[in-house]
Amino acid sequence: MALNSVDGKLVKMEVDYAEAVAAQIAKSEELVRAGHLQEALDGLIVLEKQARQSGDTFSSVKVLCAIVNLCAQAKNYDMLTEMMVVMSKRRSQYKQAVTAMVQEVVKIVDTIADRPTQLKVIEAIRTVTEGKIYVEVERARITYKLALMLEAEGKAKEGAEILQDLQIETYGSMERREKMEMLLEQMRLCLAKQDYVRTQIISRKVSLKFFEEEANQDLKLKYFKLMIQLDEHDSKFLSVARHYGAIYNTKKIKENPIDSLQALQCLLSYLVLAPFDNEQHDMMHRMLADKNLDKIPPYKRLLKSFITEEIIQWTIFSSELEKDLRQGSAELPAVYVFQPNAEGTARWLQLRQRTTEHNIRIAALYYSRVSLNRLAFLLSLTPLQLEEFIGKLVTKKTIFARIDRPSGTVVFRPHKNVDATLDDWAGNVAKLMEMISQTTHLINKEEMVHGMEHAAVAVADKD
Repeated sequence: MALNSVDGKLVKMEVDYAEAVAAQIAKSEELVRAGHLQEALDGLIVLEKQARQSGDTFSSVKVLCAIVNLCAQAKNYDMLTEMMVVMSKRRSQYKQAVTAMVQEVVKIVDTIADRPTQLKVIEAIRTVTEGKIYVEVERARITYKLALMLEAEGKAKEGAEILQDLQIETYGSMERREKMEMLLEQMRLCLAKQDYVRTQIISRKVSLKFFEEEANQDLKLKYFKLMIQLDEHDSKFLSVARHYGAIYNTKKIKENPIDSLQALQCLLSYLVLAPFDNEQHDMMHRMLADKNLDKIPPYKRLLKSFITEEIIQWTIFSSELEKDLRQGSAELPAVYVFQPNAEGTARWLQLRQRTTEHNIRIAALYYSRVSLNRLAFLLSLTPLQLEEFIGKLVTKKTIFARIDRPSGTVVFRPHKNVDATLDDWAGNVAKLMEMISQTTHLINKEEMVHGMEHAAVAVADKD
């Protein structure tokens, strides 16, 4: 007796129906060509039952595949969907047979010209594969195909909802690249229907280690472009700058000078748009060391303006950089960030707010106490606007400030009590004494060294 492997176990095959199946399939094909589909199927259905009950897995696989292929050959897709559902529900049906049948029908779908019929067959496949782990990959592929078809018909929302039902990250039998492609398509369709919360959830399922392989650079670029769309909507400018940083450091982009400079321009634009914090400050200093900055002088000037601890005069700043940043030139075309459209103008206004916040931080470095009118004049603001900006920065804990409206002053240093002042004084004195001690030690050391040299010279002269 022969043995078959069924679901990882060896099962005894009582009868080998290979020859009978081959003969019946040939006979059924002739009947289909003669227009007798039902008669052709009846013979195969009887043989399928016998093969299944006798443990002949290979014959069962051939029969099920033959049944769906004959239905497709006869263009009877209603019968195809019916037979697929019926055969998958047969008692003790083999998983290998169902898997092979589903794979055949997936191939048949591409040959169907009529769109409604194609959708009907796809839905039948989804019905048969629902809840069956051993055909989860086939279900995912056909669902992905259905989602793209719906999107092409202008039903992106429905396509996104169908694709979201798949927990692709749990599919162990699917290749990593294919899994990543489907996750990215889930993100793209969610963005298409403006479901930003769901997009954020799906993005957390993506492993960034996957993109370290050079073969996956195309998917890496697609992922970060999707993340840029997501974070642009939420005005997370520092995150957008990081995404452009990842794109900029991709080998494929670095090999293309035009794409590389465009990514760098976008990176710097969003970096200065990001609210000030330690990470943003550190990233600006790291980017200043990039050699490609010399190829884009306006953006280098933009970056240095926010790094230098000096007040930015907006009128001078905008007159020098607005044209280059918003319109560009023949040598250096502008990127989309500040272009003269609704979104670009909104970002340009945000850039002006960032310059004002930068100026207030610089003022807080140099002044401990200053009048509101004087500071407003220096920053080209009204006292009311200045109060509003200071309030926002204090709320974010970017600076310390207290406004005294009756006297019209603003204090940038916290008030210290007597004990704190005394502690600071004692600490400073201790530090001073330590420095004096170290200096004395170094002086004594030098005197000893020179004394020994003079003594050695004197001995040599006597000799």
